[in-house]
Amino acid sequence: MNCGAGSGLNVAVQSVEVSCFVHATEDREVIADSLSRTVTGEVQPEEEKLEGHFGNPIFHVRYHLKGEEGVVAMGRIAYLLSRETKDKIMRELGHLIDEHNALYLRFSKQSLVAGKLEMGTEDPVRVRVKPRGFVPRGEIMGLYKILLDSSK
Repeated sequence: MNCGAGSGLNVAVQSVEVSCFVHATEDREVIADSLSRTVTGEVQPEEEKLEGHFGNPIFHVRYHLKGEEGVVAMGRIAYLLSRETKDKIMRELGHLIDEHNALYLRFSKQSLVAGKLEMGTEDPVRVRVKPRGFVPRGEIMGLYKILLDSSK
């Protein structure tokens, strides 16, 4: 699997943040294993324990991958995305980038546990890609297209 390491793209990615909520009815270990196997590697998450509407524990799990770790995570994401999903992201790219040039993606947590990445908005795994500050606004969409298309 080409994960983007050594591709020169690491100069363009400052960090990748991966986060999700894990509910009391879900197995935190299964979700953590799925995230490390597919996206985050060996990076340990930050966890914040929250309380749900009926007092049930909910954990906000967040991985912060900087520099080369972020590039590798982007390579893993690109590798797991189907051509159809990549094409959909490319078509919607302008709506997935904020005013600071960060890219926001949401994937189905259930598909992630199955070892796939599919877009999803209900109880998602959120991915935020933060570029280095020197990437000009006009070039950011091209950069993300290269990052997403780097392995297939």
